[in-house]
Amino acid sequence: MVGPDHSFEQLAGAIDAGFARWDLSHLHAFELGDGRLIGFPDPEPFVGGPVWLDHAELKVAEEVGPGDRFGYVFDLGDNWRHRCEVLAEKVDPVDELGIVPDRPLPSWGWGWIPDQYGRETVEDLDVG
Repeated sequence: MVGPDHSFEQLAGAIDAGFARWDLSHLHAFELGDGRLIGFPDPEPFVGGPVWLDHAELKVAEEVGPGDRFGYVFDLGDNWRHRCEVLAEKVDPVDELGIVPDRPLPSWGWGWIPDQYGRETVEDLDVG
């Protein structure tokens, strides 16, 4: 659930929370249907390289609308891709969550959420 004042940076946080990601040190990016890239802006972009729009500044509701589809990639190295779609119907956050959240929040999901490194049990952890 995303409100009119929520940024793409906040939406990334909600997606990552919804997938129970704990290692948040990786870069992420959104790619809109028109090809724009949203993420961490590069203070010194290289000539001919992609232009990154600032995920902290851009509001989701100002850049995409009902029916729009866009992508979200968590961990640009491992390339965990998500397909996102803006639903046409509005949702009342009080009905869904019981509150009006100050940031985007995941409200439902299904299936098994794998660990980003493929670990399934505590035995799979490499601890010394």
